[in-house]
Amino acid sequence: MTTDQGLDAIVVGSGPNGLAAAVTLARAGLRVRVYERNAQIGGGAATAELTLPGFHHDVGSAVHPLALASEFFQKFGLKDRIELTVPEISYGHPLPGGRAGVAWHDIERTAAGLGRDGPAWLQLLNPLVDNISEVAELTGDSLLRVPRHPLTLARFGLRTLEQGGPAWNWRFTGDTAPALLTGTFAHSIGRLPSPSTAGAGLVLAAHAHAGGWPIPSGGSGAIAAALADDLLAHGGEIITDADIDKLTDLPPARIVLLDVTPRALVELAAGALPDRYTTTLSRFRYGNAVAKVDFALNEPVPWSADDLRRAPTLHVGGTRADQARAENLVARGQHSDSPYVLASQPSIIDPSRAPEGKHVLWAYTHVPAGSTRDQTKQITRQIERFAPGFRDTILATASQTAAQMQNHNPNHIGGDIAAGAISLAQLVRRPVLSPDPWRTPLDGVYLCSSSTAPGPGVHGMCGYRAALSALAHEYNIVKPPDLSPTAQ
Repeated sequence: MTTDQGLDAIVVGSGPNGLAAAVTLARAGLRVRVYERNAQIGGGAATAELTLPGFHHDVGSAVHPLALASEFFQKFGLKDRIELTVPEISYGHPLPGGRAGVAWHDIERTAAGLGRDGPAWLQLLNPLVDNISEVAELTGDSLLRVPRHPLTLARFGLRTLEQGGPAWNWRFTGDTAPALLTGTFAHSIGRLPSPSTAGAGLVLAAHAHAGGWPIPSGGSGAIAAALADDLLAHGGEIITDADIDKLTDLPPARIVLLDVTPRALVELAAGALPDRYTTTLSRFRYGNAVAKVDFALNEPVPWSADDLRRAPTLHVGGTRADQARAENLVARGQHSDSPYVLASQPSIIDPSRAPEGKHVLWAYTHVPAGSTRDQTKQITRQIERFAPGFRDTILATASQTAAQMQNHNPNHIGGDIAAGAISLAQLVRRPVLSPDPWRTPLDGVYLCSSSTAPGPGVHGMCGYRAALSALAHEYNIVKPPDLSPTAQ
């Protein structure tokens, strides 16, 4: 199957999608080479000492709700290759007065802690939790594919419309349950309420009570390392410190998969794309951004609510109204002085992440695209609001503005870690309106980044789907290769 040049496929970019694509092609018997512009592989799934020696911080993603639910990672057997700890608390949410909402892995335990809103929580999420494999299938592919589970789609759609519109408070009587749920909605960096943020948040909330929100031991870099190890074991190769400026710079190969944004594809193609396709890609919108701060701590975060000291993931932003106010300011191009903060404290369940007795805290907040503001002060103040004495635990910090996020990873345009705004239109047209959005008009060239369906998240599905499309069109291989750890 190998070409005269000895190379069948090239992948540009070693993020989770690029590596998933490379593994899939290598398992099909192709000789694969990956080019990565940075010295370290992994893209949004990397771990490094960002503050002090011995403190291991996640460079991009830290918590992986989709690691157990992704079709690709299930077939790859990720849970058998690395240690994934599923905590008993999926996520927590501090509230004023020392209160907190807690989303336990056990949905019944969660409902019991929500008082009068417990039944409403169960009625909203149980139908999705009970059919989580169907939900994962619906949301793990191009939305233009014919759904195989119309009843689950209807349940999901009705709940998305409810929680994404003016009726989002109708089923709740207190403030804990809606605040807890809104924390998942805000992951999408968009207006609240809206159908796109609600849909993405409901999926995350359902996974919290199904497979849980696992944390990789040693950090997110373990996921990239497992993918790279499998690629190398099947004859692939990875070249780092290799910045590709044009497609013509690449050696000959029958397949080229690009873990890049539509904007970067246009630049790499250097005028070779048809005008109509180029115009479509130019209309692809990028969203607002994150500013990230990593903390090295001399002790755990002193949350006022004791349960939060056991929660690896936290949404820090106050009530539902508080979070909506902060996110809607960002949607209007403004910074919030009381922002929503997504935080992870992995060292409470993974001691390898910091020296004995010490801890790491990963945190980001949302800002307008391209922001150059350091958010250390705002994030610290927001955490201190719910964890008095937090400032006194800080040994060192490492901050990245939204603009600096793009410098590290060009796919994060303006600091947009989703590689494209999350809206209903762009979930259907990601990046083009097609049941096969990964295939480009250039012979053998495919797009496999989070800018393609099914969208952002560490799930590998964009790369997996792109690789399957390439195998079908370029080699007439329609049966997916066996990705399991035991397959040769």
